[in-house]
Amino acid sequence: MEIKFENVSFNNVVKDINLKIEKGQIIGIVGSSGSGKTTLVEMIDALVLPTNGRLLVGDFALEKGKKYKNINELRFNVGFVFEDANEQIFSNTVYDEVAFAMRYFKYKKEQIEVQVKKALMMVGLPEEYLYKNPFNLSHGETKKLAIACVLAFNPEIIIFDEPLTALDNASKKNLIKIIRTLKTRYNKTVIIVSQDTDFLHKIVDKVYVMHKGNIVMAGNKYEVFQEEELLNKYDVKAPSVISFAKLVEKKKGIKIGYRDEINDLIKDVYRYVK
Repeated sequence: MEIKFENVSFNNVVKDINLKIEKGQIIGIVGSSGSGKTTLVEMIDALVLPTNGRLLVGDFALEKGKKYKNINELRFNVGFVFEDANEQIFSNTVYDEVAFAMRYFKYKKEQIEVQVKKALMMVGLPEEYLYKNPFNLSHGETKKLAIACVLAFNPEIIIFDEPLTALDNASKKNLIKIIRTLKTRYNKTVIIVSQDTDFLHKIVDKVYVMHKGNIVMAGNKYEVFQEEELLNKYDVKAPSVISFAKLVEKKKGIKIGYRDEINDLIKDVYRYVK
């Protein structure tokens, strides 16, 4: 499902955005606080509507002042994981929370039971959590639950807003595996809003840098993230693997290109020196 922004603005927060996201891509949106990145992705799920321009999500058009009786046709295809997972938790059991969207969209009972257990397994929550109260979970467990809720109803587009919040290192690594699987096995479109460029560099295909409501840099991750001086201008830190590669080239004269993981880069440097 393609996403297309056509001169889209939202008040003075997002300004005249033209952007096309193709099906099956993993997109990273990065920028300092207040740059407009969360508002940009909220429009994709119609949490806020454009105040100017037109946003196409598949065949569904979002425009200023337009009233929608069929908004659920859009939300059936778009899953949104909020930065604060508590904003989307309201049921009395983990099972009911994960099942909520599927019940709303009229999934069969048997399918719901299978999908709930599968989603919990994917995020690393054991089956004994099914009838726990979500409000008694830790911050990290609540974040995992929020992700499971979206995975369970299987939307075409999945949006993560600062997904690393409250996750430990093992859970972060598992999330990377999940996101890669969503692309490679299920051809999902995944959009990730994050200030963590090390995380984004490991998994995204393309990067959009936002600053004061505008997209100021765009391209594949290697093109964008190697522009350290320009990134610094927009208060964005280059990924460690990029900075390290440039340092090796400057200090040792070794130019070996870029890798997604810094450990892979270190191995390459070792082989080169050896």
